[in-house]
Amino acid sequence: MAAVAALPVSLSGRFKGSFAYFTIKDRLPQILTRVIDTLHRHKNEFFEEHGEKGVEAEKRAISFLSKLRNELQTDKPVTPLEDELPDAALWNQYLDYQRNLSNGNGEPSWFQSPWLYVECYMYRRIHAALAQNPPIDNFDVFKEGKAQNFFESQEAVIALCTYFQELLKNIKDVDENQLQEELFKLLQVSLWGNKCDLSFSAGEGSSQKSSPLQSLENMIPYILVNDMEKLWSLLVNSKKRNTEKSNVRVDIILDNAGFELVSDLVFADFLLSSKLADEVHFHGKSIPWYVSDTTKHDFNWTIKQLQAANHMWVSRCGINWEGNLKKGVWVYRDHMFWTLPHDFSSMAEVAPDLYADLQKSDLLLFKGDLNYRKLTGDRKWEYTVPFHQALNKFHPAPLCSVRTLKSDTQVGLKPGQGEKIQASEPEWMMHCEATTSGQEQRDGSCGICAMETSHLVQRDKMIRGRSLLCLWVDCL
Repeated sequence: MAAVAALPVSLSGRFKGSFAYFTIKDRLPQILTRVIDTLHRHKNEFFEEHGEKGVEAEKRAISFLSKLRNELQTDKPVTPLEDELPDAALWNQYLDYQRNLSNGNGEPSWFQSPWLYVECYMYRRIHAALAQNPPIDNFDVFKEGKAQNFFESQEAVIALCTYFQELLKNIKDVDENQLQEELFKLLQVSLWGNKCDLSFSAGEGSSQKSSPLQSLENMIPYILVNDMEKLWSLLVNSKKRNTEKSNVRVDIILDNAGFELVSDLVFADFLLSSKLADEVHFHGKSIPWYVSDTTKHDFNWTIKQLQAANHMWVSRCGINWEGNLKKGVWVYRDHMFWTLPHDFSSMAEVAPDLYADLQKSDLLLFKGDLNYRKLTGDRKWEYTVPFHQALNKFHPAPLCSVRTLKSDTQVGLKPGQGEKIQASEPEWMMHCEATTSGQEQRDGSCGICAMETSHLVQRDKMIRGRSLLCLWVDCL
């Protein structure tokens, strides 16, 4: 792997009092405890389906996870993966890489290693606890929380689907200015939908209980970086450049299931219906990840739930979206790389097939905080560092990051902007009230930070958040 000596230091639990420190100290053990409790609660179900073999598998998985929790809380060295899953060798190579970075200053450990690495490692070990213990190896310990988030967000889902279906009735008669306005509106819904993140709330409820459409105008001041104008220009110019034989392709690298996924699907449908794009490719996770991240099962389940809804416009959305998948204008994909610990600057080397596929896109839309952290390497950047610099040469295609702030990596701000917010809101990156939206030469994210060092989440503060919509468009 390439040397990274010139890059800022990685965020890590070794910085006591930092956001990373309290995440590792408090939130990650809390998530592990919830996973263990979930397995306990399903003990009877495992017995009914698999007999004693299911109960024994549950006991082994819980023992594995309890050991993992102890290792984390006592800052034990990170150990190699012992399973034979397809990605195990890559994980163990990355551990060797971390060992080399330490220059003999001790083994990589939970609080001494980069936060991004150990957090991803925890979720991979959770997966191993189930995968190594058939017959419960396909059980998603996060499935219930994701389903609950979806059902608790029904009011917002109905409002959004109704608004969108009404919009579609006259979409052919909408002029360019109106089209731009609707694009901005639906992108902002997708932006603020990103606050529904169960990993951030340690698995507690984090649903969208009211229509976000009603408050978009009031939320605009909380967008820190807003490159929606550039995003619009990119899409319009891509359409003009491409001939009838060349489709405009947009890729959405998904984050959370639940309401956020629905908002992403609405945005994707709008791109097709407005003819700003001809095909949309969705990228999800191949294993349960970060509590609420979207898997293939979540993607298909959500569309089926919408189809079966007892509401005309919600059902219409589900039926249309199933049709988009069958016609091939929507494509769902997952790739092992999205659940590796590597930041995206390593993609071309570690997953050249994925990088080559993304190069075929006209726009990459990265959703959420984890994708932003992996885009920027999860490092202690100065706020004013340009987004493209933090990308560290990752640029398969024009890209936009849409993120609600849930961690303390932030670039692309104007001089003095970060300091001004810091002065008025010292913990703005922990319970954030800002968002960013950006295209190629800016940083993009949509932000809601609701974590506190003592009390992990204050949900009342998650209603507003700082966010980023950042687009970096200029090709290198």
